[in-house]
Amino acid sequence: MRAPVGGLFRHVHDLALGQAELGADVGIVCDSTAGGPESDVALHRLQDCCKLGVTRIPMAPKPHVSDWSVYRRIAKLGRSMEIDVLHGHGTKGGAYARLAGKKLRKKKTKVVYTPHGGLVHYSPSSVSGKLHFWWERRLAPLTHGLIFESMFAGNRYAELVGRPTCPARVIYNGLQRHEFYESLLADDAVDFVYVGELRKAKGVDVFLRALAQQQSASPARAIIVGSGPDEKHLKRLARRLGLADKVAFAGSQPARTAFVRARCVVIPAREESLPYIVIEAAAAQMPIIATSAGGIPEITGDISIPLVPPGDVDALATQLQAFLADSGPYLRHAVELQQHVADVFSTVMMTREVVDFYITDVGAGAHRAPPADV
Repeated sequence: MRAPVGGLFRHVHDLALGQAELGADVGIVCDSTAGGPESDVALHRLQDCCKLGVTRIPMAPKPHVSDWSVYRRIAKLGRSMEIDVLHGHGTKGGAYARLAGKKLRKKKTKVVYTPHGGLVHYSPSSVSGKLHFWWERRLAPLTHGLIFESMFAGNRYAELVGRPTCPARVIYNGLQRHEFYESLLADDAVDFVYVGELRKAKGVDVFLRALAQQQSASPARAIIVGSGPDEKHLKRLARRLGLADKVAFAGSQPARTAFVRARCVVIPAREESLPYIVIEAAAAQMPIIATSAGGIPEITGDISIPLVPPGDVDALATQLQAFLADSGPYLRHAVELQQHVADVFSTVMMTREVVDFYITDVGAGAHRAPPADV
């Protein structure tokens, strides 16, 4: 993978731990210029379970001449370690893995690719989208297996890039057992909280407009937790909408901490794949108000939670008002959703399915302590 941040890093982190527990020799390669203190600590801890080490290399976020040397260095590492599977995560990580895998053909290394959310959100009419999809088609012959974290991502990939000619499987992200609990509520808790990146795709502006729209009927308070490129714009928008004393921007903090500070979690996303924040909120038995973007309906399943159309300010305002008028149905749905998520979205299940995909679908050699109980 490239940047050790966000949901992608969360997935790789949990997958590496799980595979190591199953007896596999695991290594991680990622960017040395991205991340932060929390990422550095997490990667340092991973070194204890990664027998093949944690290697950090400078990686450019966009296509760059340095990419040539990066993938060759990855191939060199793979050759020296005689790896069975090279698993690329994200668009950049997937490109590195497949180009490096081409040089490892004689070693019979299998290359698996998980696009995650970034690729499927490019517009097919944009220059960057056309370039990325063309590049994906060029790399397709070098791919031995594709894993998607949602049915939405798999279907979107087939629509934008083409139907996979290699084995492909949908494997949901998961949480660890200790992440399932009933969240407490602080004495000064507000009504709503948003947790995530502050950028257009996440729909925070829609949330602010919906919040402003229903203020006359029932004044509500909210906390915005996170950071991102649109932070200044969103703060200005909150002031223009008259929400300066109703909305607090709290910066980045753990989701568990944020949940304590509000009665309901709002996920107003315009675009998503399979957002961890929805799974985390459900595991904490938090009432949620969410859009139907991407794979969110796959998380809620058959639970009768009314999802809001992405970008619909009026519909979101209606849901906010409904919660303020009577939170009972939302609390009941939270209990049901927690049980559903516990049954479907677990790191144990995720890890076992990924390893099974390596062995059964891709046919990768597993001479290093294959997990016999998968």
